[in-house]
Amino acid sequence: MAIIGPNFLLRSGLSRAISEFQQGHISEFSAYPETFDETTALLVNGYDIVLIEMDSDSALALNLIQSAVEHSSSAVVVYSAQGNAEMMVQCMRAGVREFLQLPCTLDEIDGVLIRAASRGAASALSAGEMGKPDGGLFVFLGAKGGSGVTTLACNFAVSLAQESGKNTLLIDLNLPLGDAAINLGIRSTYSTMDALQNSSRLDSKMLETLVVRHSCGLAVLAAPTDIKPDQVSNDAYDKLLAVARKAFDFVVVDAGLRQDVHRTMSFGDCSTIFLVTQVGIPELRNANRFISQFAHDGGPKLEIVINRYEKKLEISDDNINKALTRPPKWRVPNNFAAVKRMQNTATPLVSEDTAIGASIREMALAVCGKMPEVAKKKGFSLFGH
Repeated sequence: MAIIGPNFLLRSGLSRAISEFQQGHISEFSAYPETFDETTALLVNGYDIVLIEMDSDSALALNLIQSAVEHSSSAVVVYSAQGNAEMMVQCMRAGVREFLQLPCTLDEIDGVLIRAASRGAASALSAGEMGKPDGGLFVFLGAKGGSGVTTLACNFAVSLAQESGKNTLLIDLNLPLGDAAINLGIRSTYSTMDALQNSSRLDSKMLETLVVRHSCGLAVLAAPTDIKPDQVSNDAYDKLLAVARKAFDFVVVDAGLRQDVHRTMSFGDCSTIFLVTQVGIPELRNANRFISQFAHDGGPKLEIVINRYEKKLEISDDNINKALTRPPKWRVPNNFAAVKRMQNTATPLVSEDTAIGASIREMALAVCGKMPEVAKKKGFSLFGH
């Protein structure tokens, strides 16, 4: 591993502490690399873990962090004696998931290094996958139960697979009992839990054996059919997402009500969280809380989806925008009959010529970089946003 930081006392103290319980070579660097060539020369050594001090020069440290995250398979750990909150947020946005607040105990150091090594293994994967760019990741998350997250995630995934023609995966993380497979009318021998419980040996080949294919070509990693609680580490989720994004062009996640999702899972620059809510006081209040927390923590792109939207509502669009602190990106119209028909017949909404199906297709087309046919012909979107 490499320890990089101008502060001699912090750097040497950390090195001595690690050497007490970790075997292997530790390289110390007393200065941050200042040019791209210097950074490349440092990272080319292939360190398993790179520990970077933030206190001496945060700008240079952030440049090094971004290069290490984007251009190497090394796990990055930040260490600091100052504990500046804003600095930590910047590190998280750059992709760091492990921090050491000095002084700390040997147990704390050991725990951080173990988690960092696991994340590094998740990023490395197999040699055949290293050159493939990560696929796009799109996470559907509900502000409140009953918001229709699964319906939107399933139909978005089907439409994305059809419109893009690319290899697309839907992961049901609405644990313990998600309904994605039921909504799509498919049965699966294996489940998300099989992937998570075997994360240490999970790769693209194993993942392919766990998924089941829908008739449209969409791959689905279904939720388990039992409700036995299982403790799953954040590292297992990270490994699953890392493998999925290397194996598939697009990955869609039904996260249900897991509102800690952006803090417990790793996301890249191309990720989008679709926050699904309805026009009601409890839903808008929960959405507002999530948006505020999300803005504080930093994270990937956030787009708000108003589901079951009707123009004649007791709450005006202006008040909706105020409650959410921003205008919603998408408005999916209400069509109870069409949704009920989909649940009973497993026929995707996007396969029918309805306003609700067209709205979800528009979301998928935007991801593909295409314009909806309605917008081309009439010069505007039926579901303006």
